[in-house]
Amino acid sequence: MNRRDFIALTSTTIVTLAMPLAVRATGLPYTPDLLAARLAADETVFLDFKASWCSTCAAQERVLKALKAESPAYEEKITFIDVDWDEYGRSQIVQDLKIPRRSTLVVLRGDRELGRIVAQTGRAEIKALMDTALEAASA
Repeated sequence: MNRRDFIALTSTTIVTLAMPLAVRATGLPYTPDLLAARLAADETVFLDFKASWCSTCAAQERVLKALKAESPAYEEKITFIDVDWDEYGRSQIVQDLKIPRRSTLVVLRGDRELGRIVAQTGRAEIKALMDTALEAASA
């Protein structure tokens, strides 16, 4: 491989790998204290268990962003929290909620789980979960 081909291949790889990272953050970064405080304040919380390298998570992220853009009420009334799977995949929250894998979306209010989807990327399923959260937040 000549130098020019190597540089072109390396540049393309770097850009390709960086692209999913650029669209990842749509919620507050998870900490145990943040989640506890938001639930204690009786907020409806939408947890997104994801990893930057997960293609299913990226597909979910695209749907979440599109739905939020269409209806600002989602972001006005629901607290979105991103749980980094690489950092918290073996944490207490994952054990307590019995999260089976990354690409899991969960809606909580107080001490109740209102809904979840696991590894689904369909717009209808994600919208239904977001609508459940919005209904709870509006009650």
